[in-house]
Amino acid sequence: MIGLESLADPSDEWDIIETIGKGTYGKVYKVNNKRNGSQAAVKVLDPINDVDEEIEAEYNILRSLSNHPNVVKFFGMFYKADDLSGGQLWLVLELCNGGSVTDLIKGLLMREKRLEEPVISYILCGALLGLQHLHNNRIIHRDVKGNNILLTTDGGVKLVDFGVSAQLTSARLRRNTSVGTPFWMAPEVIACEQQFDYSYDARCDVWSLGITAIELADGDPPLSEMHPVKALFKIPRNPSPTLRHPEQWCRSFSHFIAQCLIKDFEARPSVTHLLEHPFVKQAHGKDTALRKQLSALIREQQDIGCRTKTRYVHERINTRKTLLIESCPDDDLVNLEVLDEETIILHLQKRYGDLQIYTYVGDILIALNPFQNLSIYSPQFSRLYHGAKRLDNPPHIFATADAAYQGMVTFCKDQCIIISGESGAGKTESAHLIVQHLTFLGKANNRTLREKILQVNPLVEAFGNACTAINDNSSRFGKYLEMKFTPTGAVMGAKISEYLLEKSRVIKQAIGEKNFHIFYYIYAGLYHQESLKKYRLPEKTAPRYIDSANGKVMQDIVSSKLYKEQFDAIQDCFRIIGFSEEEVNSVYRILAAILNTGNIEFTSITSQHQTDKSEVPNSEALENAAALLCIGPEELQEALTSHCVVTRGETIIRTNTVDKATDVRDAMSKALYGRLFSWIVNRINALLQPDTNMCASESGMNVGILDIFGFENFKKNSFEQLCINIANEQIQFYFNQHIFALEQMEYQSEGVDASLVEYEDNRPILDMFLQKPMGLLSLLDEESRFPQATDQTLVDKFEDNLRYKYFWRPKRVELSFGIQHYAGKVLYDVNGFLEKNRDTLPADIVVVLRTSENKLLQQLFSSPLTKTGNLATSRARVTAASRSLPPQLSAGRSKVGAQIRPQNKKRYSLMDLLSKMVVGTPHFVRCIKPNDDRQALLFHTERVLQQLRYTGILETVNIRRQGFSHRITFGEFVNRYYYLAFRAHQMPESSKENTVAILKRAKLDNWVLGKTKVFLKYYHVEQLNLLLREVMARVVVLQAYTKGWLGARRYRREKEKRNNGAIIIQSAWRGYTARQNLKQVKRERDKAAVRIQSGTVLPLSVHSSSTELTAAAHWLFPKRTVLKRAPRRRGQQPKLLNSPEDSLYYNQLNRTLDYQGSKRKPRKLG
Repeated sequence: MIGLESLADPSDEWDIIETIGKGTYGKVYKVNNKRNGSQAAVKVLDPINDVDEEIEAEYNILRSLSNHPNVVKFFGMFYKADDLSGGQLWLVLELCNGGSVTDLIKGLLMREKRLEEPVISYILCGALLGLQHLHNNRIIHRDVKGNNILLTTDGGVKLVDFGVSAQLTSARLRRNTSVGTPFWMAPEVIACEQQFDYSYDARCDVWSLGITAIELADGDPPLSEMHPVKALFKIPRNPSPTLRHPEQWCRSFSHFIAQCLIKDFEARPSVTHLLEHPFVKQAHGKDTALRKQLSALIREQQDIGCRTKTRYVHERINTRKTLLIESCPDDDLVNLEVLDEETIILHLQKRYGDLQIYTYVGDILIALNPFQNLSIYSPQFSRLYHGAKRLDNPPHIFATADAAYQGMVTFCKDQCIIISGESGAGKTESAHLIVQHLTFLGKANNRTLREKILQVNPLVEAFGNACTAINDNSSRFGKYLEMKFTPTGAVMGAKISEYLLEKSRVIKQAIGEKNFHIFYYIYAGLYHQESLKKYRLPEKTAPRYIDSANGKVMQDIVSSKLYKEQFDAIQDCFRIIGFSEEEVNSVYRILAAILNTGNIEFTSITSQHQTDKSEVPNSEALENAAALLCIGPEELQEALTSHCVVTRGETIIRTNTVDKATDVRDAMSKALYGRLFSWIVNRINALLQPDTNMCASESGMNVGILDIFGFENFKKNSFEQLCINIANEQIQFYFNQHIFALEQMEYQSEGVDASLVEYEDNRPILDMFLQKPMGLLSLLDEESRFPQATDQTLVDKFEDNLRYKYFWRPKRVELSFGIQHYAGKVLYDVNGFLEKNRDTLPADIVVVLRTSENKLLQQLFSSPLTKTGNLATSRARVTAASRSLPPQLSAGRSKVGAQIRPQNKKRYSLMDLLSKMVVGTPHFVRCIKPNDDRQALLFHTERVLQQLRYTGILETVNIRRQGFSHRITFGEFVNRYYYLAFRAHQMPESSKENTVAILKRAKLDNWVLGKTKVFLKYYHVEQLNLLLREVMARVVVLQAYTKGWLGARRYRREKEKRNNGAIIIQSAWRGYTARQNLKQVKRERDKAAVRIQSGTVLPLSVHSSSTELTAAAHWLFPKRTVLKRAPRRRGQQPKLLNSPEDSLYYNQLNRTLDYQGSKRKPRKLG
């Protein structure tokens, strides 16, 4: 990181003269050096807190690589502190008065002139030399274009703007981030946006230089007339671009461009090779002449004064800022002058052709499925739509997510995003994108949590989605994902709710359809891991539950890379979310057991006492399933082929027929899969539950995303389609209530004069389905309770009791009935309705599965079921007695059967789903399918018009134009927005007058006051929120400065306390050490005195020599060295006797005198 405090202040050295341009992050000025009068250019980055990585990248390159004649010179970096804005960073560079080559060519074209080929060759040669210098130092520029090649007045060519340049490490000379300016970006760079395993090298600059060469010739890059996003889509798919009029230029120039624009970057030449190209070599040896010629062109253009201000028209996409996309009034259908079906359909068709798949209807978003990948969902676009004004950017799914997030944070209210549309309209993908953007907006310190949330949808959809006749990734269940946030807006957890899983798909699929994705993924993954034997799955023939009519399932599983890659992705999802290896292994075992269960076959046998008894002729599949479920094969076979009945206290075991045994087998498979799916959802919720350390769960807020199966109308529609379409009827009803009914009711109650909009109300259809006791679902449940009821009696009951114009029974078609839904007529086949609605699981199967040694399986069949038919989150304890029940005991088993028998599951599921939707403020996304062939850029007018009609888009446009979508009470409005017109400490009354004062201060118009509420247009609330956000931002700045001052004062006080404490500690320590030293001195003196007083005499003989006597004297009286003081010079002041050396001197002197027995005191010196 750059140490800002170490940088000098630019005010001491540089003076700003004038503004000469505007860049991505700030303005560019001409500056004058105060010391020597020289001029330079300064790029002022203000504020600097959002671009630190790119500042550091550009600074490092300029500091180390600006010593090249074709790279702009660098004079230093400065930091100008500013308490209000947070400071400015100045990059002082060489002043290139000649402008950019784009300025030059634009000016020439305005005068109907063009650059001559030798001059173009000279410019390209200079750019190539600069790039060669960068590449030799392992730097990719990544934003080569005409605006980044500057010219000096003497004809010099300089490369500039290294903000998105990248360092290539020695270990990996490639990059994989998609950055640059759209029209100049190489295909391999764009590909990195969608293919995360894709990468590129320094030759991406060669492609950009080739586009720049076309720009020097034609004045604009190829595809410049297109929308930038559409250009990103076209560049990888179109052939390599060429000159607009190649016949007007020499062949070598066209060949140079063709070499630069080879789409396979592995075959594209490097910068060094291009320097040897004939077109570039023509500038060799003519540098001086061409430099003068270019300098003359620059002076001529400056004299004429027709220099065009084209710099920074095409903004780049990079890691911090994204391209600037202009919005237009046509983005909102409400702004159309003429409102009719033809105008709306033509408008949507035109936008779809331009790859503008999103369109607003007021605050509602219409999304047309593009049936292709678009490069408009990267983190760069997430930043673009973060807290931005809605009209500043084109319509986008991120804008809807941002509106929900900002509404949650601003108003502290839960939000709900409801995504609706037909099957195949793009609802699931839209839900993914909303979760992606909400995760971006709610960035928390816990990066792991964000990664977990992003893995929820892929994991759940692998188990809950399947391939149908009209959609390869169709949701076969309803999903409501609640993302939980702290009051400050940080994501802290998530919870997912699932509804109406299509369990019947496990055992049977229609022609052209497939089972749930996970079965194919796991089969392919285990096959490539050579683990099929471990899970007892066949290698050559596909299990019956996933086998297809053409018999090519195994071939697809073996050869398809997609299945293998998806299996790896699912394993990563399990790992990232937090599933243990034991849990994942148990999931795989249960899935494999389901596939083996489907292979169990039954035959009929006749014995002496029983007829129509079934048995399992081939026990291999039975034994495999039992082994995977960790139960006994004999118990499993008995549970499949017989059942117990308790009559008057007696237990009777009855055998099952082949058909009955088959039904029991399939019911067991459906129950296993359904409960496993519920357990996975509950486990995800447990692993993603909010952290109580971050925030109490009751104080948090939610944003819910509803992604439910779309309206379906197949050639053969069964019970599953009926449930799906009833759920869609309920969503349509909620949309009508929120958009039309409630709004118009409030107009009347509040006395507001607003024209009423007629709309199709589907409430009578819902009443036909849901009312008691004569609604369709009630009649279905009633008939399901009769053991002798058949599908025929069910149809007859419908016909006798459903006296509605929306219900009819077709002639000459047995076992069928028709419903006029809001989206059109649907004919339903009643075969299997009763059995699917009963969805019963025999108690014998439950008891056998409870005896399993697999802990997960025990939990699946011991936990109770909720009213919606899902596994309850609370864990029921499995006692040893319940696990060891013998098969002959049926009393307990009959109780189990009573517990799990479903009653009104569909009704409860729909009620629960609606209750979740009505809690939060709704945001609607209407997904439209442009064609039934799933082809990109194909717009079927009639098909789209049909969807617009039954979703009521035309009526929605009318009511959004004429009506008031936001109705807020005076009290709530004043309490929410009084900051805009009153002081913060004031608490104005909740009156109509104060409401008017706030509205006038905000300069809003077209609002209406009712009796107790203010009626606002859909765009008013956004304008008020932006104004409120500005006020809050100023408050935050004041609070930040106040908190900073208080913190600094608190720090100074704390520092002073610490200093005083340190002084006290030091004083105490010094006193302690002094006392210890004194004690040591006393001990030494005492020892010396004891030695003297003891009078110890050496044993000397009479004949001892003088040498021995001398040694004995030294032993008795050791000689001490006496320090001598330096003599005081004449005129010198007497020295005080309190220095350390004085103390040492007198101590030694005293000791010496003591040893000599002298009582004389030393005389006082000085």
